[in-house]
Amino acid sequence: MSTGISAERLSSAKADGGSGPSGTADAPEAAQGRGGPAPAAARPARRHNGRRLGPGRPIPYGWAIGPALLLVVWSAGSALGLIDPRNISAPWTVVTTAGDLIADGRLQTNLWTSTQRVLIGLAFGIAAGLVLAVVSGLSRLGEAVIDGPVQIKRAIPSLALIPLLILWFGIGESMKVITIALAVLVHVYIHTHNGLRTLDSRYAELAETVRLSRAQFLRHVVLPGALPSFLLGMRFAVTYAWLALVVVEQVNATSGIGYMMELARTYGQTEIIIVGLVVYGLLGLISDALVRLIQRRALSWRRTLAD
Repeated sequence: MSTGISAERLSSAKADGGSGPSGTADAPEAAQGRGGPAPAAARPARRHNGRRLGPGRPIPYGWAIGPALLLVVWSAGSALGLIDPRNISAPWTVVTTAGDLIADGRLQTNLWTSTQRVLIGLAFGIAAGLVLAVVSGLSRLGEAVIDGPVQIKRAIPSLALIPLLILWFGIGESMKVITIALAVLVHVYIHTHNGLRTLDSRYAELAETVRLSRAQFLRHVVLPGALPSFLLGMRFAVTYAWLALVVVEQVNATSGIGYMMELARTYGQTEIIIVGLVVYGLLGLISDALVRLIQRRALSWRRTLAD
């Protein structure tokens, strides 16, 4: 009986123009039809003066703007006499000197030697840092054994280890490559380990639910989840690889950009020293740009403020 009454009242309310007992569902339309303002929920969201929060749209070749401004300041200071050429050579002098070094083959030979050292050091450092990070990040015992020594190395500059590495490995290529690898290892380990430890625990629970093996869990969950942190570590790694190279190439080296600069210091050739510094800076900039390109391609599925 009560069900029939409720249905009868509902039909009567609908007939009167409402969608419920009091007809409140059609109130916004009625109010709007009478000229009254629509409630906030019914109004479309307003844009903030057409501006978008965040850094804005990407600037084409934005990475080159900073170095270009630095070059303009350097050129202006040299042209106006504000920079002593005995301390820092003018840009046009550096370009002329670089042309002479390229013409006699010295720049290419030393650059290739330096690049080989960095590539070998990067290969060993990335491999070791990645393995140590996976072992430490997925095992409490591994973390107890590995994390402490890596943190100690992180606090010790590579320059301070060179005397000890010379005693162990001599002054040949092994010492130079190991110094670069140690600098790279720390940054790859730190960022990858952090990426592994900050993975959402629900991924592990889901992997257990679908009965993934340990190898499948590493391949499909752990490594993709830690990839953003690993690539961030790679940006630091390539930069510090060149920084370590600057140091080791000035310790009993017979070739390389650092050796060329040390030889120029002996003869007071400031322009060659500046050429070496410019080459180091360009190599670091290009290396970082390559890693950032890989980062954008590999993480294209993410929506960030950088997009």
